[in-house]
Amino acid sequence: MDVKRARSPRAPADGDDDKRRPAAGWRGAVRPEMVLLGFLITLPFLAFAFGGHWSAFPSVASSSSSIPKVGRHAVPRAGPATPKRTVVAPPKNVSAAPTITSPSPPSQGKLLGGLLSAAFDESSCQSRYKSSLYRKPSPFKLSPYLVQKLRKYEAYHKRCGPGTKSYRKAIAQLAAGRNVDGGKSRCKYVVWFPCNGLGNRMLTIASTFLYALLSDRVLLMSVPQEQEGLFCEPFPGTSWVLPGGFPQGNPQKLHVGAPESYVNMLKNGVIRSGKQPASTSLPPYVYLHVEQTHLRLSDNIFCDDDQALLGKFSWMLLKSDSYFAPALFLTPMYEKELARMFPEKESVFHHLGRYLFHPTNKVWGIVSRYYEAYLARVDDKIGFQIRIFPEKPVKFENMYDQLVRCIKEQRLLPELGTAEPAANTTDAGKKKKKKVKAVLIASLYSGYYEKIRGMYYENPTKTGEIVAVYQPSHEEQQQYTSNEHNQKALAEIYLLSYCDKIAMSAWSTFGYVAYGFAGVKPWILLRPDWDKEVSAIACVRSTSVEPCLHSPPILGCRAKKDVDVAAVKPYVRHCEDVGFGLKLFDT
Repeated sequence: MDVKRARSPRAPADGDDDKRRPAAGWRGAVRPEMVLLGFLITLPFLAFAFGGHWSAFPSVASSSSSIPKVGRHAVPRAGPATPKRTVVAPPKNVSAAPTITSPSPPSQGKLLGGLLSAAFDESSCQSRYKSSLYRKPSPFKLSPYLVQKLRKYEAYHKRCGPGTKSYRKAIAQLAAGRNVDGGKSRCKYVVWFPCNGLGNRMLTIASTFLYALLSDRVLLMSVPQEQEGLFCEPFPGTSWVLPGGFPQGNPQKLHVGAPESYVNMLKNGVIRSGKQPASTSLPPYVYLHVEQTHLRLSDNIFCDDDQALLGKFSWMLLKSDSYFAPALFLTPMYEKELARMFPEKESVFHHLGRYLFHPTNKVWGIVSRYYEAYLARVDDKIGFQIRIFPEKPVKFENMYDQLVRCIKEQRLLPELGTAEPAANTTDAGKKKKKKVKAVLIASLYSGYYEKIRGMYYENPTKTGEIVAVYQPSHEEQQQYTSNEHNQKALAEIYLLSYCDKIAMSAWSTFGYVAYGFAGVKPWILLRPDWDKEVSAIACVRSTSVEPCLHSPPILGCRAKKDVDVAAVKPYVRHCEDVGFGLKLFDT
């Protein structure tokens, strides 16, 4: 083997050796004792020149254990694959020697104080670690117990999720029509099925995940075509998407009258409340129908005896359009655990939503480009979200007048003037930079944008502030089954959540999600009474950043009496926009 001799940093490049090589015999002319003496003389200068930074260059033998393994489940680097070069400042009069350091994992700021796992490749889902750059820090403290609970769940999901031996075994037993002994089964599952629009879906996914945390189940999602490509995987090293070929995946069978529903099983005597039969004697799965219009039929699922019975089923199918998390707080057996996870009650969706929902790079590109183009350099951002519901339509003129009343009464935007105010100057005589407020309008209709933009385009403000008005899209009608429509809707939810102030339509789950992400208490544009066309009150400030549970269960369980939990639980109130609804708030 031809071994090339090592060259010093000053050695000529390949191809020039013959021209610049010293004469033969030069090496032989150097005496060993002269080399040793020269090395001893220069050693102190070398130590001074490197300034004590030798440790920045680890030896080959010791560095191998610190190199991250490359693979699907490796702890990802926060930056590019090539090492980051960091120049260390040398002592004075000494030339700098660059020190190479490995990229560090995402900072605690990017990880939202530990809420997010660091075990992801940042480039695969940029929104996971970058969306916080556009949003103010969370107003809520993160419970260390919740962080611990999430890391434990991630390991559980990785052990039991799709593709694992445990999952294949559980699927085989389900297909064979057998329920596994709950006491011996290592893995239990709750499968979420979609219902209604994107806002409803996000609220119910968060609620179902909270239920999975409390009941030791793995959350799997049946993702329809219109929801594909919206969200990144939230759990490292595994997937939350229900694989194809699920034995009980026919959505037509999942309805309020399904014989497999827990309520109908009780009604038909298939199972009995208060009785705890052997798990192997139960049907292979149970279905929970937790829809707003039928939620009161599901009262029993929030009682301790029923939860104990439900816990014996290895497979649970759940379909909902409701934010039922508040009902879990009213279940006695979960109260202490929830208190440890969420010392601040109104932070439930705020924390869980920011943990679960990360737009894919395609959707994040829409968000980041729009934000950088229009919202990044303004002083204040105010978001208006307008939704008109078909069951209680409001004329455009009435809704616009109500919005303007809310703006004026709550001073959300600067007042209009009749003439340009005198320019303010500094002591040096230079003009002060005018403040710019950005108004972001999220609505299916363009009329609100055109009216508000025209108002501030044609008139100056009394304070001299500039008001810029933007609307990302106006689709005219909601399209539940359109993937493109849902991408735009998700992008606008995120853009709205970056606003400093938010005013939103009553009852809107779209608005609930946006202000829940933001952690800000919104102004709610109230609906007119059912027999009126105009609301007497323009808007009210919410007491909490939690979404509203529109149709709460009575929670009398089997006492055969109505119990208004808002009157007996100190952390539950009726919603400002839905009088019979419930929401969590801090006492």
